[in-house]
Amino acid sequence: MFISKKNNPLITGTLILTVTGFASRFIGFFYRIFLSRLFGAEGMGIYQLISPVLALSFSLTVAGMQTAISKYVAGETISRDYRSSAMHLSAGFLLSMTLSLLCAVGIYCYADEIAVYFLMEGRTAPLLRIIALSIPMATVHSCINGYFYGIRQTAVPSLCQLSEQIIRVGSVYAIYYFCQSRGMTPTISFAVVGLVIGESASMLVSLIAVRAHFANVVPKNYGPLFSADFPAFITASKGLLKLAIPLSLNRVIINFLQSIEAIFIPNRLISYGYDNATALGIYGVLTGMAMPLIFFPGAITNSICVLLLPIVSEADACNNKNTIKKAINKCIRYGFLLGILCTSVFLCTGRFLGNLLYQSSLAGSFIIILSFLCPLMYIASTLNSILNGLGKTGLTFFYSMLSLLVRLVFVFWGIPALGIHGYLWGLLASQAVQTLLCMFAVRKYR
Repeated sequence: MFISKKNNPLITGTLILTVTGFASRFIGFFYRIFLSRLFGAEGMGIYQLISPVLALSFSLTVAGMQTAISKYVAGETISRDYRSSAMHLSAGFLLSMTLSLLCAVGIYCYADEIAVYFLMEGRTAPLLRIIALSIPMATVHSCINGYFYGIRQTAVPSLCQLSEQIIRVGSVYAIYYFCQSRGMTPTISFAVVGLVIGESASMLVSLIAVRAHFANVVPKNYGPLFSADFPAFITASKGLLKLAIPLSLNRVIINFLQSIEAIFIPNRLISYGYDNATALGIYGVLTGMAMPLIFFPGAITNSICVLLLPIVSEADACNNKNTIKKAINKCIRYGFLLGILCTSVFLCTGRFLGNLLYQSSLAGSFIIILSFLCPLMYIASTLNSILNGLGKTGLTFFYSMLSLLVRLVFVFWGIPALGIHGYLWGLLASQAVQTLLCMFAVRKYR
């Protein structure tokens, strides 16, 4: 992106992540259309309600550790210190797996209480018991993906993502047709079973990949990689935890607020005057139909964000302000251009796409309003990654918190007054706040 060399890791990595990201989103996009037609808007609403629990469990168990592993193994490509990288990977994996097993057991055992008192929808309890099984599997491939991101080999995380999506969708289709042939009525639980099967496929791919990686790159006379060196394990664990704990706490707080937001949207819609089924249906149309379409082009910026952080970190460590300046200016310029293009497309085709894809005029209306998010989202996401690369994690956390609080104001007071449109305007306002703050934060580098 910033240098013209063909072997620029940002260009190569971004292309790999973007292609697989688009392929994965393309599959997932039509998968959601299939689910929406099979289970309806209310079923999609119930399915979407379990997302906060998954997000919180990921934040608590492995989100911070994945970044920590990536940071500590980043020097492997230069130092060739495979033993240190293997120790950090195994230490991070054991720490995260311990947390993930406790989290999975807790969700499985207290699914009824979580469903009723946290999600405020008792019908999510059986779904929670199923997704609890996926948490340890997600931990395995997240830790391994963190290792490969650190050494800038994006092909493996991309393959994991794509295999997870293909196997998940394929398994749900297979279950659906099996039920149809036996005269059984499929339920939304089958979609959650597919999620677990997809996670298991991604876990297997990542395990095979990391084994093959060490077998291919480590010299034959290098000695054992995974030795029982307890002092080294403690040292690696301390280093990982020092970075992972604040990152995880930030993610937990952010995801907790996002969970409150997601859970209370149907609740506030009931306060506006809808019954429970209608409120869940509107929530399902918004989060399961309209928003995935709006986020679809974000595969490009998401890929850039993953790889910007280590490159900006390296430039900052070398005091290479010219590279940082180019990164910021190009992210703002191209993010704005991509966003304007997407906004124009969604404005012109929103109603048509809503009716064509989801047979829902409401989805079309949501797509048109949410289209204005695109330029703001694309600029903010890349600038957030740059700020994290510059070590400004406290700033990005504060900006995310402020943005969420703006949305929560609209959830609790906007929805009861204006219905779901009160929340849509809140989304636009909060994203504008975050984007402006990020641009203000990087002003001295421009």
